Amino acid sequence: MIRKHFAGFAASAMALAISAQAFAGTVTTDGTDIVIKTKGGLEVATTDKSFAFKLGGRLQADYGRFDGLYTRNGDTGDAAYFRRAYLELSGIAFTDWAYAVAYDFSENSGNGGSTSNGSSNQPSGNFDEASLSYTGFNPITIRVGRFDPDFGLEKATSSKWVTALERSAMNEVVDWANTHQDGLGVQVQALISNYGYVSTSLASKDANDDEGDSVKQFNVRGVFAPMAEAGNVLHFGVNFAQRKLDDVAGADVRYRSRLGMRGVDTNGGNSSGNLGNRAVLAGTNSATSFWDDDTAFGLEAAFASGPFSIQGEWMKRETDSAGAQSDLEADGFYVQAAYTLTGEARGYKMGKFDAIKPANKQTGAWEIYYRYDSISADNDVAVLAAANQTFLRDAEDTEAKVHNIGVNWYANEAVKISGMYTKAKTDHFTNRVGDDSGDGFVVRAQYVF
Repeated sequence: MIRKHFAGFAASAMALAISAQAFAGTVTTDGTDIVIKTKGGLEVATTDKSFAFKLGGRLQADYGRFDGLYTRNGDTGDAAYFRRAYLELSGIAFTDWAYAVAYDFSENSGNGGSTSNGSSNQPSGNFDEASLSYTGFNPITIRVGRFDPDFGLEKATSSKWVTALERSAMNEVVDWANTHQDGLGVQVQALISNYGYVSTSLASKDANDDEGDSVKQFNVRGVFAPMAEAGNVLHFGVNFAQRKLDDVAGADVRYRSRLGMRGVDTNGGNSSGNLGNRAVLAGTNSATSFWDDDTAFGLEAAFASGPFSIQGEWMKRETDSAGAQSDLEADGFYVQAAYTLTGEARGYKMGKFDAIKPANKQTGAWEIYYRYDSISADNDVAVLAAANQTFLRDAEDTEAKVHNIGVNWYANEAVKISGMYTKAKTDHFTNRVGDDSGDGFVVRAQYVF
């Protein structure tokens, strides 16, 4: 009943936000004046900036088609799903307090995967963020609640404005380092003049040890950006994350990645179900395995000049064994180059890229890009064919290489249409019939308000 009422409220609020785009102006009261903005959602604020709220959201509808390594038997599979369907509310209260709530109706911001028949094993939707921040110690911000901890440039950049449709293949291998995983945390962020940013956080995650104590995770990210404006960016960053898995029986330490094809295992629609093959390059979630520290490291760099941008990240993950099995280790990187054919520059805010705003409202902005991903994982455990197994793995170090090429059309500041072709190749890892390469494409329609 609560979910039904919430969904009704959300639908009404979304309708209000969309319909409100037909109006604009200033409302004067007997107190502080109120300014109403309706470009891109609904925003209401007092002129002294003591109070404000903004209602917005994003809708991303994807269709993907893939074959070879991406499917269990090498046949062609497809998937149509909502990658994200967010309703977002944020605002300011009493000048120094800020809040943000984002609810994902597509279920794709949560931890769960799909069941064997492709249906979701999660409830309808979940909170992607629900946080409260104190900004009175400028330039320091303290945030508490549910939010994604800082780890990496691509993850810091909003999913609305990342260049490729999915973040890098290695990003998934360290997904615990940059997702909230249904936990809560506290974070301290600081801006250093106009060229630096640092954040640190401590979170209580969703897994428990054998005594019921939750897993604790520590993150820190530092960014140095001597050039930090749209079309003129020079950015460097370093990241560290560690979670404690002491006495957690069956902790999920699978080093896995969809290799750019979310549709092989997704929520929010019709995935490929039994046909999909999500790569597990190393690791296990066996109930008889015990682990100690799970650690991730990252380096990031980016440069932008006018309509051209290039960025890259290197990440490494190490998982210490607390049992008979061996330690785990993997590292990987990506390099991505993008160019806006219509001349616009990618936006940039300290520590992350932002939107491309079309200069021509009739033709929009057109962007092309190429990204290369590479992953190498230490592995000494073979996986043989089994009735419920989608892949085969040698007792050898595994590797994956992924090529992505795509185009983004920013029709206006609200609508973005994207297409991406992906080709993957692996070593010592195949699907059940021995395919070690696969192809696929994804198209997306995005609306932001």
